[in-house]
Amino acid sequence: MFSHVTVGVRDLDAAAAFYDAILLPLGLRQREVTPDGGPAARCWIKPGQALPRFYAYEPFDRQPASAGNGSMLAFLADDEAQVRQAYAAGLQAGGSSEGEPGERPHYGKGYFGAYLRDPDGNKIHLVHRGDLG
Repeated sequence: MFSHVTVGVRDLDAAAAFYDAILLPLGLRQREVTPDGGPAARCWIKPGQALPRFYAYEPFDRQPASAGNGSMLAFLADDEAQVRQAYAAGLQAGGSSEGEPGERPHYGKGYFGAYLRDPDGNKIHLVHRGDLG
């Protein structure tokens, strides 16, 4: 469905440390980003797959990055243990809690998730979708 998703960040190194912390447990890895004259960026993919991609960028217009009110990125985990591991790693890498790991039965049977804010305030959801089979 998606080619890629991008968030704006103020400190690319801090963002890279945070996203490595939460995405490595989910099986995603950084890939090299070739500079195109635009802003600095980092990219994560699932090994062996070209798409989808997740990017953290310094804003193209060189203005300060800001988190979108009402926007959220949800990263899929293989199981509840990955949600817990990624959540804990995200907190240690400078993130803040928006909701501890746990069942969310109001979203569906077997739905397990956690919520974080990255160092720039972007809202992140880590989710295992046991409700999808």
